[in-house]
Amino acid sequence: MSSANGGESRPEPTTSHAASLPHLTQHEQEGAWVVAVHGAFDANSAPALAAALQDAATTHPTVVVDAAGVTFADSTVLTVLLNFHHGHRLRLARPAHQLQRVLELTGADQVLDIRPTVQDAIIP
Repeated sequence: MSSANGGESRPEPTTSHAASLPHLTQHEQEGAWVVAVHGAFDANSAPALAAALQDAATTHPTVVVDAAGVTFADSTVLTVLLNFHHGHRLRLARPAHQLQRVLELTGADQVLDIRPTVQDAIIP
């Protein structure tokens, strides 16, 4: 593909493809650390989530995973959440439909502290 100035340019990723790329955004909110998860998470991307959770736990007693942006999550992500939950105060907020279904099918929704909003997850 050529640009208007005659040089080569790369095609822009499509919205659907870009939306599925896994990434995390993080911030502090009212004393809790919020890790917002976006895109598709699997065995290749779950270690980044695990590292973010561990890092957050060193400075914040409550870690909230805002899971509204999850487009796919496999058992690796579930393992990361459950393992972290066993040693820390983890709250899962707004799980996307696909993740909520995985949580229900595995019974993890009975183990994890799931809240309808990030604000609800921050409240002690």
